[in-house]
Amino acid sequence: MSENLERRRFLKCLGASSLIIAPLGCSSVKEEESSNKPHYVMVFDQNKCIGCGDCKDACNKTNNLPEGKSRLLLEQQSGGVAGEICPHCGKTECDCERKYVRVSCQQCKNAPCVTVCPTGAAHRDEKTGIVTMDASKCAGCKYCIGACPYDARFINKETDVADNCDFCLNTKLSKGELPACVESCRHDALIFGDANDPTSYVSKLLRVKDSVRMKPGFGTEPSLRYIPIVKVGV
Repeated sequence: MSENLERRRFLKCLGASSLIIAPLGCSSVKEEESSNKPHYVMVFDQNKCIGCGDCKDACNKTNNLPEGKSRLLLEQQSGGVAGEICPHCGKTECDCERKYVRVSCQQCKNAPCVTVCPTGAAHRDEKTGIVTMDASKCAGCKYCIGACPYDARFINKETDVADNCDFCLNTKLSKGELPACVESCRHDALIFGDANDPTSYVSKLLRVKDSVRMKPGFGTEPSLRYIPIVKVGV
C-alpha cells in the first residue's frame, strides 16, 4: 500500500475522533504499554532530506512563531573525515557526504519537561498523549528548558510561554491534518502516524527499516526516530 493512501487513511481516522484516549499522566515512571492507546511518532529519513528548509518555514508560519525562533532546526553534518581525500570526488573539502539531522522536541514518553514543571503547564494532551503546553499555567520559570536533554525548548518572546514542537497539535492535528512539516516535505523525508497501529504506514516502515533514537541512554524514550544514511555498496 502506498504512503499517500496510508496518509489519507490516517486523516480519515483522525477526523473520526480516533485520538480520544485516557490521560497518560505526568509521571517520570515508565508508562505501561497498551496496544489500545495510540503512540504518535515521527520518522526523519536522512537518506531523503536535502536540507531545503521547507519544513521549518511551514512550521514557523503555521504556528505563528516570532522571528528568529523555530520549533525545529536542520543541522548540517558531514560524513567525511577532515583532511582525508573524499573517495567520491578526490577532494579534501567537499559536500559529497553532506547530511542533515532534524533537531526538535523528541516527544519523549518519559518527558523530563513534564516531570519538572511546577504548574502543570508542560503536560500530555489527554486525547493524544502528545507533550504540549498550557499557556495559561506557564510561569516562565524555564525549568522545562533546563530539564530538556535535547535543547529543544525555548521561551516564545511574544507570549512569554515555553514552546516546543507538539506535532502541530492545536494548529493542524485538531483539524484532522498532518503536522505542517510533514505536509510540506516534497521528498517524503518525514513520516508521521500511530506506531501502535500495526496497519499504519509508519508502523510498517519501522518494522522493516533500521531506526535510531537521539541519546537513548537518557531513558526518555523519544518518539522521534531517525533512519540514518545508508552508504551505497556497504
